[in-house]
Amino acid sequence: MGPSALRLAGLDERVMSLGYDVQDLGNISVEQPESLPVGPQRARYLAEITKTCVRLGTMVGKVLEEKRMPIVLGGDHSVAVGTVAGLSNYYRQQGKKVGLIWIDAHADMNTPDSSPTGNVHGMPLACCIGDGPKELTHIFDFAPKVDPKNVAIVGLRDVDRQERTHVQKTGVSAFTMRTIDEMGMRAVMREAVEIASNGTAGFHLSFDMDVVDPREAPGVGTPVRGGFTYREAHLAMEMICDCCQVLSMEVVEVNPVIDEVNRTAILGVELVMSALGKRIL
Repeated sequence: MGPSALRLAGLDERVMSLGYDVQDLGNISVEQPESLPVGPQRARYLAEITKTCVRLGTMVGKVLEEKRMPIVLGGDHSVAVGTVAGLSNYYRQQGKKVGLIWIDAHADMNTPDSSPTGNVHGMPLACCIGDGPKELTHIFDFAPKVDPKNVAIVGLRDVDRQERTHVQKTGVSAFTMRTIDEMGMRAVMREAVEIASNGTAGFHLSFDMDVVDPREAPGVGTPVRGGFTYREAHLAMEMICDCCQVLSMEVVEVNPVIDEVNRTAILGVELVMSALGKRIL
C-alpha cells in the first residue's frame, strides 16, 4: 500500500512539474504473506522476497539501459536488495563501482544469525555489502554489491545489540543522530556524499521514512522518536541533489494503515521533489 499512497499524494504529477519525463512502470508482482508459509524462521519469507528482488533488480537494469533514473517506491526496506543489485550489476558490466547513502533510523545490518525477529527488512544493508542469505547477497551471481567503504548510514538511532558490533566491524560509515546534533546536517551530508562518491560512478540513495521524527512522519512501520526535523530532511535531500551524483533512489516504509490523512506519503513526495531539484527560489 505504500507505493499507492505515494501515487495518491501526487508523485508522478509533481515530478513532471519539474520538467522530467516520467514513466510509471506500475507495481511489481509480490506474493502476499497471509497466504504463504513463513519459511525459515531466521529469514522469514526468504524465497518470496528473493523472487521479488530479482524482478526488481532486472527492471532497474532495464531502466538504466534506457539512460533513465530509477525511483523505487516501497513497501518495506527489503526492496533495497533488488534496487542495489540492479544498479550495481549495470555499472559492474562497465567496470565501475557504485556507492550507497542509507538514510534510516535503523542500520538494517542484521543477518539471520543476529536478527531477533527473522524479518528480512532488518537485513538489506548487510545483504548489499555481502553479509546475509546467499539467495539475496548473490543476486546476479556476485557479491558484494557495494564496498562497505563507500556506504554511509545517516540518521541512525535504533540499533539491535548484536547488530551494533556488525556495524562497527564492517567498515561502513555511520552518522548517528548524535553526530547530526553535534556537527549539523550540512557537514554530515557533505561527508556522506564524499564517502559514497569516492572512486564510484555515483551512488544510490535509500531513504527510509522512519528517519524523520514520528511527529512529522507517523505512518511508518517502526517509528522511533528523535528523528530528522522537517527542515533537516529537506536539507539532506537538497544537498543530495546539489552533488549531481545520484544514480537511483528509493523511498520506503510508507505505511498508510497507521498514517494520518496520508501525511507521511505527502512528505515523501515533497522529499523526492527536493532530491530532484525543487527549490524555494
